[in-house]
Amino acid sequence: MSLTGLAIIYIIIWWIVFFAILPIDVERKKMIKIDGEDPGSPENPRILKKFIYCTGITTFLFIIIFLLMKFEYLNLRNIIT
Repeated sequence: MSLTGLAIIYIIIWWIVFFAILPIDVERKKMIKIDGEDPGSPENPRILKKFIYCTGITTFLFIIIFLLMKFEYLNLRNIIT
């Protein structure tokens, strides 16, 4: 598989994992109420922590998928035909 294809697979996996991790570890209790702000939004969403976890999980999953594709345990061309 080409470098572009591998990059696209990594990005797709990253976004799926990111949206799966996003609601984890969210406290919805607000200490200060601001007009016009959603009362259910978290005060500290911890985006940097979630970004780092997401990148680590995605890298692990990508390595597994890459090895499966390299040793032809996962061959999408054969599955389609």
